[in-house]
Amino acid sequence: MTKIRSAQVTEVGGGFDFVDVDLPEPGRGEVRVTVEAVGVCHTDHYFVNGGYPVEWPAVFGHEIAGRVDALGAGVTGWNVGDRVEVGWFGGNCGACDACRAGDFIHCAQVKVPGWHYAGGYADATVVPATALARIPEGFSAVDAAPMGCAGVATFNSLRRSSARAGDLVAVLGIGGLGHLGVQFAAKMGFEVVAISRGTEKADLAKRLGAHHYIDSTATDPAQALQALGGAQVVLATAMSSAAMSGAIDGLKYNGELLVVGATPEPIEVSPFQILPSTKSVHGHPSGTAKDVEDTLRFAALTGVRPITEERPLEQINEAYQRVVDNQARYRVVLTTGN
Repeated sequence: MTKIRSAQVTEVGGGFDFVDVDLPEPGRGEVRVTVEAVGVCHTDHYFVNGGYPVEWPAVFGHEIAGRVDALGAGVTGWNVGDRVEVGWFGGNCGACDACRAGDFIHCAQVKVPGWHYAGGYADATVVPATALARIPEGFSAVDAAPMGCAGVATFNSLRRSSARAGDLVAVLGIGGLGHLGVQFAAKMGFEVVAISRGTEKADLAKRLGAHHYIDSTATDPAQALQALGGAQVVLATAMSSAAMSGAIDGLKYNGELLVVGATPEPIEVSPFQILPSTKSVHGHPSGTAKDVEDTLRFAALTGVRPITEERPLEQINEAYQRVVDNQARYRVVLTTGN
């Protein structure tokens, strides 16, 4: 039996250890994907530390780019060698009320790589065929990997928001999510405001397409947004509930705080802040495999790309720690050499 490398965590709070395991075989409705690149997401920190009910040992990694290597029984529409992406959305049941309504991202039994089955921190993994998104030509595996989570979260939330071309849209936090949010917002035709702590990211934000930059340590972001007319949407990517709470007063009437940054602390909002002006706080999940495919196609057409720090899979512990410590260069992507 052919063996592959698998980076496993054996217990809550543990490190990543490499284990040689048998090459997995796809079952009915599944495909085997040879992993070429896999992104390290900050959400992995919650997985490793018991924030999700995983079975140990666990193989994480939910930003997977690679190629179809084998097809299980009943799989149609895919061929061996197809370039594919598997993101946070890792398949759906097809039978619950949400699936029957075509709302697959809200499937009652939605699957996530690394949570419900082995993820992409390995040379290969088996996934449901419903999880696959096609990678367009001209998109490298390293650039594609983060689009399965960070990319689709920002693109899909913006395109489904209340903002329309020409509206003022603010991106709160210019990090792993936010640097993509600024690019997508600019390419969608919004007047883009980047909000971050300090001035260090001001030049980068402008290069990515921002028309305005707000240093949240020097001025109140809500007041600065109102001085610009008020934001139709604030895309909250920063993992700070306090910063999200502080941005609500920067919305115009009918404005929307669009939350994609994952943090357990509560957002504080008074009814007096949102009732008179019909403002809303709106959570948005990542998106289905089709949404990931749409994200990649739009990015390919417009030149949107993640800023990545590339490392070999062997350096997973160091890469993971850089992400946890917020020292990484926006998105860290591990490559397997496949």
